[in-house]
Amino acid sequence: MPAARSPRVANPWSGRFSEAPDQAFLAFSSSLAEDARLVREDVLGSLAHAATLRDAGILTADEHRDITIGLRAVLADLEAGRAQLREELEDVHMNVETLLGKYTAAAGKLHTARSRNDQVALDLRLFARRHLLALAEAECALADALLAKAAQHADLAMPGYTHLQPAQPITLGHALHAHAERALRDAERALDAFARANVSPLGAAALAGTSYPIDPRATATRLAFDRAFENSLDAVSDRDFAAEALSVCAIAAVHLSGFGEELTLFSSPAYGFLRLPEPLTTGSSIMPQKRNPDAAELLRGRAGRSMGALIAVLGTLKGLPLAYNRDLQEAKAPLLNGLPYCVEGVRIARALASGIEPVPERMRAALLDLARKHPAFIDIDVAAFAPDRVPARKTTPGGAAPDRVREAVKAAQRRAKELASTVRAHAQRIEAAERALLQA
Repeated sequence: MPAARSPRVANPWSGRFSEAPDQAFLAFSSSLAEDARLVREDVLGSLAHAATLRDAGILTADEHRDITIGLRAVLADLEAGRAQLREELEDVHMNVETLLGKYTAAAGKLHTARSRNDQVALDLRLFARRHLLALAEAECALADALLAKAAQHADLAMPGYTHLQPAQPITLGHALHAHAERALRDAERALDAFARANVSPLGAAALAGTSYPIDPRATATRLAFDRAFENSLDAVSDRDFAAEALSVCAIAAVHLSGFGEELTLFSSPAYGFLRLPEPLTTGSSIMPQKRNPDAAELLRGRAGRSMGALIAVLGTLKGLPLAYNRDLQEAKAPLLNGLPYCVEGVRIARALASGIEPVPERMRAALLDLARKHPAFIDIDVAAFAPDRVPARKTTPGGAAPDRVREAVKAAQRRAKELASTVRAHAQRIEAAERALLQA
C-alpha cells in the first residue's frame, strides 16, 4: 500500500508540488535565525522598490501610498514585538510581504519585477555598508585615543623588543603611534570595502533581469547606493563584498589581538609597564589579590572568530557556478555576526587605549645598562648611550626620536580627522535617504 502523502502547503514556490516539504529539511534549510537581523534592510529595500514600481506605472499612486504606509507599520510592529517572523514563511522577505498583506490588498504586487535572489543580495549589502562605516568610525576613534596617549608620552623611554627580547630603547609614544597606524589602515580598508559593497543589485530579479520597465538606477539612488549593478548574473551571485568585509575584519582582529597581547604582557607583574583601566578588568573569586586583564585577553583570543568567518565565506564561494545557489545562504551568518562583532572589539580596544596609564619607573628599570652588559663599555663615558637619551638620536623620519614621534602623531591625527569626515559624509547621505523612505 503506498505511503500517504503529506498535504500540500501554500508557499511562494509550491505551484508544481503535490506534497509538503519534509519538516526536518525545512528546519535544516531555514535562514530565519539570521534574517531577523535584516528586517530593517528588507523594509528599506521594499520601500525603494515600491517607488520604482510606481514610477514604472506598475503600482498606482494609491497602491504605492498604501504599500508605503503598510511597510512602515510592519517595521514598527516587528521592532516593537507586536509581530513575529514565522518559520513556515522561510525568510524575512516572505514574512515582510505576508505581514504587509494585513495592511493593504496591494501587497502581492510588491514582488513584481524582483526575486528573493536580488532581495537578499540587497539586504546583505545594506547591512554590510552600514557596519563597514561603523567599523571605519570605530577605528578612527581608536586611532585618536592611541594618538592622544602617544603625544602625551612621546618622551617616555621604554624597551623596544624583537623576538620578545629587549632590543633598543624607544618611547611609549612611538609604540602607541605604531598601533594607531594599524588602526588607520583598518579604517581605510573598511572604506575601500564600503565602496565595493555600495552597489545596488535590486532589479536583477532571479538572474536575468526583468521584462518590466523598471529603472534599477532609480532604486539605487533612493537607497543612496553609488550605482546599480552592471550584470544581473553577477548581481545575484556576487558575495565578494561579504568576503572583503570579513577580510577587513580579520586583519583588524589580528591587530587587536596583538594590541591585547602587549597590554596583557606589559600590565603583568613580570613587566609592570602599564596599568589597565579597572572597569575593563576582573578579579578572582579565590585569589583576591589578582586583577585580570580580561578585556585585553579577549581581544587577543577572539581573532579566531573573525578569521573563521572569512574562511567560512570563502569556502562557501569556492567552486560555485553562476548564478544564485542555495549555498550562498551559508555566507549570511558569518557576515551578519562577524561585522558587528568586529566593531564591538574595536570599541573595547578604544576604551582600553584611553584608560591605560604607564608606570615610568618600571620602564626605566627594564632598560639596558651597557656598562654591565659588555666589558668594552667599562672605560667609556656611556652617558650618550643612556637609555632615556638613545631614542632622541633616532631622528630619521618615522623614527623613535620624541620630536619625530610628535610630528608623526600630528600627521596621523590629520589623517584620522579626514577619514572620520569621509565616514560622516557617507553616513549622513545614507541616513538622509533612509529617513526619506521611513518617515511619513
